[in-house]
Amino acid sequence: MLYWIAEQLNFAGGFNLIRYQTFRSGAGIATALLIGLIIGPRFIGWLRVRQGKGQPIRADGPQTHLAKRGTPTMGGLMILTSLVLSVLIWMDLRNPYVWACLFVTLGFGAIGFLDDYDKVRKASTAGVSGKVRLLLEFAIAGVAAWIIMQENGSGLYFPFTNRYFIDLGYFYPVFAAFTIVAFGNAVNLTDGLDGLATMPVIIASVAFLLIVYLAGNVKFADYLGIPHVPRAGELAIFCGAVIGGGLAFLWYNAPPAAVFMGDTGSLALGGALGTIAVVAHHEIVLGIIGGLFVVEALSVIIQVFWYKRTGKRIFRMAPIHHHFEQLGWSEPTVVIRFWIISLVLALAGLSTLKLR
Repeated sequence: MLYWIAEQLNFAGGFNLIRYQTFRSGAGIATALLIGLIIGPRFIGWLRVRQGKGQPIRADGPQTHLAKRGTPTMGGLMILTSLVLSVLIWMDLRNPYVWACLFVTLGFGAIGFLDDYDKVRKASTAGVSGKVRLLLEFAIAGVAAWIIMQENGSGLYFPFTNRYFIDLGYFYPVFAAFTIVAFGNAVNLTDGLDGLATMPVIIASVAFLLIVYLAGNVKFADYLGIPHVPRAGELAIFCGAVIGGGLAFLWYNAPPAAVFMGDTGSLALGGALGTIAVVAHHEIVLGIIGGLFVVEALSVIIQVFWYKRTGKRIFRMAPIHHHFEQLGWSEPTVVIRFWIISLVLALAGLSTLKLR
């Protein structure tokens, strides 16, 4: 909105700052952070009144989690509110990538909301059917993937190479949709401890803020040997809004959490990061930067597969963060160590920009 206004005024005077993506990225962070901090207390109070008993807690989970009964969920609505408002204020809304990312973020958020609402209403940890969820997620991600492919092609680029890629053709939307859905659910599985998913999402968003800015700039992209994606730099502001909204939520989600993100937030944020990676043609690098989420998801897949085949468990409990709790690690210890791992993986992912 402000970009359009500044453009109509020919970026005169102070409006000249709005021309720059770097300024608007910083402004996006600050705006989403401020909105989130302002609406947080009343929003949490409203959720507490509306939900009564709050987030259902697994009876077979770590016993320390039973103390969290009554904590309201669906806090992801706080993040989405601050994120969307910041995006609408600072981004160039004529950019198709903006709407592709918003479509996935809000679509996945709506699916997560239905799941959270069903759990709270039934006072059960079982929400919407997994098959229904996946079907809806693939439908949303498929539309976004098709839009993105029309804009920047169907190439799958490989890190550590100078723009080497394989053209997937019409299979690309399937691959891109899988990337978006898989990452959305990986973040969702990680969101099991206070602040565990939030900070790694913020760290990954910082990394992709830099990636989309560089990929959108033809000089930087040529220098680094990464795929140049015209207009992708605008998504740096989107990443900034995710960072600001995430930081505001973390203020209230830090242990002991006053509110849980719920599937409303985790699915939406994971889907948003997956979509941003698809736009930037950094789908493989997403697996490095978001390696913590990948490991969390794989721990569940391996546990289920092995248990069905042998009747035995590889991990004491899945996802893997619960395994470490069962080994005796305190919740803050697991969270902080996983944050450190996430930071290291983000730096490793960013190193692919230069190691070519």
